[in-house]
Amino acid sequence: MSSALTDLFPHPIVQAPMAGGVSVPQLAAAVSEAGGLGFLAAGYKTADGMYQEIKQLRSLTARPFGVNLFMPQPEYAETGAVEVYAHQLAGEAAWYETELGDPDSGRDDGYDAKLAVLLDNPVPVVSFHFGVPTPDALDSLRRAGTFTLVTATTAEEALAVERAGADAVIVQGVEAGGHQGTHRDVPENDGSGIGLLSLLAQVREAVSLPLVAAGGLMRGSQIAAVLAAGAGAAQLGTAFLATPESGAAAVHKQALTNPLYVRTELTRAFSGRPARGLVNRFLREHGPYAPAAYPEVHHLTSPLRKAAAKAGDAQGMALWAGQGHRMARELPAGQLVEVLTAELDAARTALSERGGRG
Repeated sequence: MSSALTDLFPHPIVQAPMAGGVSVPQLAAAVSEAGGLGFLAAGYKTADGMYQEIKQLRSLTARPFGVNLFMPQPEYAETGAVEVYAHQLAGEAAWYETELGDPDSGRDDGYDAKLAVLLDNPVPVVSFHFGVPTPDALDSLRRAGTFTLVTATTAEEALAVERAGADAVIVQGVEAGGHQGTHRDVPENDGSGIGLLSLLAQVREAVSLPLVAAGGLMRGSQIAAVLAAGAGAAQLGTAFLATPESGAAAVHKQALTNPLYVRTELTRAFSGRPARGLVNRFLREHGPYAPAAYPEVHHLTSPLRKAAAKAGDAQGMALWAGQGHRMARELPAGQLVEVLTAELDAARTALSERGGRG
């Protein structure tokens, strides 16, 4: 792993940026203070909203942290499919006594403005989801002293990340909760995601960049496994979602270990892009009919998700979670980093002892 990244935090544990209000400054600060790398999620925020969170985080810790940006999305041509889906969701709007959102509320997530803020007020680390920044953008961040990471879900995407000039690749397996960071949203590829360990091996042979492994990781022994497979650090999201510092709704945190939710599934129901969440009523009823239209579907369902959360109705919420969700622990974030580090050390010691006996 590039020392430029690992020198920033003593433990190889990265808290995944979870958009939608989960990765709040308190969570990122707690993780960074404990020796991991805390992350803010700039997705769905304004540039000023992102800047205010960065200022708040800096008031909570002097340790390094990261900020994640969503890449702008290409135009979506089939507006008719979104209209059909909106008609299907009319009953949900009536049930929650709210209006559907405007699907044409913007496609770029304020990307240029956010990038400008991060160049004027550099942070230690910036990562990107849903595509690859231009070489100029990555070079500008490097000159500002920022380490850059870009998510890839295939070896081909990792090669594109390397060609663009990023400093490292976040290798995201299909086990990961929330949105898959595919560079292009191709419906024909639905169901073809690659498991993390297989993907790590493929990416390690394809590129020479440092790798951060992401996808379903909940225990220190799993971190040891991905480090042995070639990653320099592990990124965990669902594991930190249940912590008290997380901004996730209480019903979302409780659902992670609720026996009612027995599995996760990749769905377009809430956003129009494949994202892994706990299977609930909304996902079952609408997932098969949701068009491949991001961020139009995200904007469309936003009021429904907010109304469901306000009502404490987990059956109408996007309960993003990785495949290891049943292993979630309600520990303070800093303590969780300590426990994961102890588990990692124990796994490494056990592996070393087995190797010595062999």
